[in-house]
Amino acid sequence: MRIFDFDNSYARDLPGTYVAWKPAQVPQPRLLFLNRPLAEELGLDADALDGPDGAALFAGNRVPEGAEPLAQVYAGHQFGGFSPQLGDGRALLLGEIIDRTGRRRDIAFKGSGRTPFSRGGDGKAAVGPMLREVLIGEGMHALGIPTTRALAVAATGEPVHREQVLPGAVLTRVAASHLRVGTFQFFASRGDIDTLRQLADYAIARHDPELAGVPDRYRALLHAVGQRQARLIAQWMNVGFIHGVMNTDNMTLSGETIDYGPCAFMEAYDPRAVFSSIDHGGRYAYANQPLVARWNLARLAETLIMLMADIDDEAQLKQAVEQVTEIIDAFPGWYAAALLEGQRAKLGLQSATADDDKGDRELADDWLALLQTHKVDFTLAWRRLADAAQGNEAPLRALFADAQAPSVWLARWHARCAADDAVAASEGSAASAQRAPAASAQDGHEAARRAQRMRAVNPLVIPRNHRVEEALAAASNDDDLGPFERLLEALRRPWDDGPSQTPFAEPAPAEVTACYRTFCGT
Repeated sequence: MRIFDFDNSYARDLPGTYVAWKPAQVPQPRLLFLNRPLAEELGLDADALDGPDGAALFAGNRVPEGAEPLAQVYAGHQFGGFSPQLGDGRALLLGEIIDRTGRRRDIAFKGSGRTPFSRGGDGKAAVGPMLREVLIGEGMHALGIPTTRALAVAATGEPVHREQVLPGAVLTRVAASHLRVGTFQFFASRGDIDTLRQLADYAIARHDPELAGVPDRYRALLHAVGQRQARLIAQWMNVGFIHGVMNTDNMTLSGETIDYGPCAFMEAYDPRAVFSSIDHGGRYAYANQPLVARWNLARLAETLIMLMADIDDEAQLKQAVEQVTEIIDAFPGWYAAALLEGQRAKLGLQSATADDDKGDRELADDWLALLQTHKVDFTLAWRRLADAAQGNEAPLRALFADAQAPSVWLARWHARCAADDAVAASEGSAASAQRAPAASAQDGHEAARRAQRMRAVNPLVIPRNHRVEEALAAASNDDDLGPFERLLEALRRPWDDGPSQTPFAEPAPAEVTACYRTFCGT
C-alpha cells in the first residue's frame, strides 16, 4: 500500500545539489513515537504507520514507495568561520508531499547513517537527542512558533558511540523545506551562478510564488526572508528560547526553526544566557540572536548579489550592494516592530499609536530589567502578570525576594492599561464610551478580558530544561517512555492551567540551572 503520495520537486528540479543515497539498514527497528496529529495534518493513515511496518519504514529499513532519498549539499558559517562544504552528514530527504491544506512539506530522516557528507561521522543519532527534537518542536508548535516537526522516532536496536554508548534512533522530520542560507553559500562560493540561479528560482516558486518572474525577484526574495526571520526571532525572544547554534546552515529561507540540538529555554531572565556546551564565547547568547540573524541575512545577501548584478560591472554591482544593504539595515526595525507587537500582547495591550511606541518599549524594557535584577523566572513572571491584571498581584510578587520590588513598575503598567481601556471605549459604542452608571462592573469585565487575552499569549508550560532531561534520561537509560509522554502532553497545552500542568510549570532549582549545559547530539 502506498503510504506517502510523494511529489519530489527538489530531486526533479535541482540536479547537482544533492547525492542520491539510501538509509542504512538497522537490526531491530521499533517505533518509539508517532505524531498522530501531524500525520492527520499531512493526510497520512496513522494506523497504517503505527506498528512493525511503520517501525521498519521510519528506521530506514523500508524505503516508502515514491521516495527518492537524497543527501543535500550545503556550506555554512559555523560560529563565524566558513566551512565550504557541510551537507547532510546524517540526514536524508525522502521526498515531498502536499498536505491537506495544499502546502508542500519535506519528509526527511535524521540519523539514518553515513552519507558522502558525513565528514568522518557515523551518521547515526541517539534516542535522547531525537526525542528532544520531538519535545522542543511540538512545544514550539503549540506556542505558535514556525518550526520543523517530528513525525516519528524509531529505535534502531544498535548502539551509538558518543561520550558513552547510547541506544540509536532515527527521527523523521517534516519541514516547509530544508533550504538554508548555507545551501546558497555552497554554490556561490564556487562561482556556480547557473545552479545558484536555479536554486533561487526554486526557493521563490516554493516559498514566495508571487515573486516568480518579477525582474527584481532576488532582491525581493532577500526582503521576504528577512521579514520572516525578523518575526521568527521576535517570537523566540518573547518565550525565552535560545537556539544555541545559529550557524548559516541552520537558518531556513522558509522562516521555520530548525535543528533542536543545543537549544534551551531561559528560566531566570538573563540576556547573556548561554547553555550550549560549544558556545564558549557566547556568540549565540539569548540577547545576540537578533544580531546574528541579521548577520546571517547579510551572508544570504552576498550570494544573491551574484544574481542581481554582473559583478564585473562596477555600476551594477554598486547598485546591487546598495539594494541589499537597504534590506539588511531594515532588519533591526522589522525585528523591533515584531518584538513590540508580541510584547504588547503579553502586556495585555490592544490599542496603540505610533506615539505610544517609545513609552511601550520603555515599559517592556523596564519590566525585563526588573526581572533581570531580581533573577525572576521569565515565563512565570509574564504568566503571573495576567493575575495582576485582575487585581491579584500576590502570585507575581511572590516571585520576587522583595515583594515590593515591582510596585513602581506595576503602577505604570496599570496606568497604561487604563489608557488602553479608554481608547478601546472611545472606539466602541457610545453607550460603552459613557461607562456609567456601572463603571466598576465594566472595569471588572475589562480586567477579566485583559487577563484572558494575556493567558492566551503567556504560556504556563514551556519545555523546562530539567523536565526535558528527566524524560530523555528515562527513555535512554530505562527504556521508559512514560515521563516523555506525560511531558509531551503538557507541552501541547502550554496555555492551560490545572493540577496536571503544575509539575511542568515550575522552574528548576537555581543551582541546577546554573550548571545546565546542552549538547549538539552528534
